[in-house]
Amino acid sequence: REAESFKEQGNAYYAKKDYNEAYNYYTKAIDTCPNNASYYGNRAATLMMLGRFREALGDAQQSVRLDDSFVRGHLREGKCHLSLGNAMAASRCFQRVLELDHKNSQAQQELKNATTVLEYEKIAEVDFEKRDFRKVVFCMDRALEFAPACHRFKILKAECLALLGRYPEAQSVASDILRMDSTNADALYVRGLCLYYEDCIEKAVQFFVQALRMAPDHEKACLACRNAKALKAKKEDGNKAFKDGNYKLAYELYTEALGIDPNNIKTNAKLYCNRGTVNSKLRKLEEAIDDCTNAVKLDDTYIKAYLRRAQCYMDTEQYEDAVRDYEKVYQTEKTKEHKQLLKNAQVELKKSKRKDYYKILGVDKNASEDEIKKAYRKRALMHHPDRHSGASAEVQKEEEKKFKEVGEAFTILSDPKKKARYDSGQDLEEDGLNMGDFDANNIFKAFFGGPGGFSFEASGPGNFFFQFG
Repeated sequence: REAESFKEQGNAYYAKKDYNEAYNYYTKAIDTCPNNASYYGNRAATLMMLGRFREALGDAQQSVRLDDSFVRGHLREGKCHLSLGNAMAASRCFQRVLELDHKNSQAQQELKNATTVLEYEKIAEVDFEKRDFRKVVFCMDRALEFAPACHRFKILKAECLALLGRYPEAQSVASDILRMDSTNADALYVRGLCLYYEDCIEKAVQFFVQALRMAPDHEKACLACRNAKALKAKKEDGNKAFKDGNYKLAYELYTEALGIDPNNIKTNAKLYCNRGTVNSKLRKLEEAIDDCTNAVKLDDTYIKAYLRRAQCYMDTEQYEDAVRDYEKVYQTEKTKEHKQLLKNAQVELKKSKRKDYYKILGVDKNASEDEIKKAYRKRALMHHPDRHSGASAEVQKEEEKKFKEVGEAFTILSDPKKKARYDSGQDLEEDGLNMGDFDANNIFKAFFGGPGGFSFEASGPGNFFFQFG
């Protein structure tokens, strides 16, 4: 009678949803009369409402041990198994209920739920092998609707979120589990995995070591720990070789590091950028551009890689590509330095679309006044129309064009003010200099200082000399 009184008080609190008090009174009933199946069944129901499914499972199992025909006990045991993710054990419990009561609609529905969970598990297993991690996350989300207390499903979801680069979500799931169970090796592994993929390798190793302490045979933690240590060592060795000026060794070390773990996107992006820097030092600029391109493919927010690639584009006179990279950088980080780099690239792009007067004269951009004059003398005589009077109309037209361009080039580069404006990328026509109207012959006469007439005469096969009239 005393135990029944405790049970009734527990029922009253349960009805009021005061599950903690209900639990206390059901416990008193059990202590008073430990062989009553319904008391264990009631306390199991209360623990389920409190989300304490593992404890509830123990009570439900005890209730059916005391009375194998206790339908509610089998139902609650099945629900606990299902909530904890053991769909196979849950199915057996619901089938037992249907043996006792073949019309039990709750058992029929729960059996379907358990079957659904098993199907999601199978699909997720196949998709994980295919590395279709989004599909695995979807399956685990559906399975967790029926198994909200299953750490295994949560861990698999968290691992896939980490592999998808959704680190904050993955960390949140793993941290929730660790709050309930600080020794959960799988959760420790996932926390380490997130840090590892975020290039916090040293901290990641600490979590992997902790996971292995809890579960020495944890294969994934063991592999990840080994990769993390190897990556850290190779990267540091590469950095040291670079600082020592041993670029060939640095290149080899960064290349070896890139082969360790293709899944570590952020670290590999840095390694590609580092190797790109090495290639730029070795003047292998196209290879450097390729490395930086690989870096931004892996991490499109990686400013350093864009800056390095832009500089390589500048060095190889691919100014449009350089402008595009500097624009991307400036949109992300609006600093004075980035603005100036973009402006410089835009100036070079503008200059590259004009005639290259230095190239026309065949001189370096740092050529002296005398070098410019010598170059003009040589090129003007080489392309003067009189020298090609016996050639075909097509050749004459081409040489006339070149003669005019040589005159243009000399006009600009021999005048310090015009040269300065040209070098700075200013539009010369905006300064009132219309290069289409000037006479190349006048430039030629003024340069050679002759009395006006001049001619080219042959002095032998293929040889000409210049003579003023």
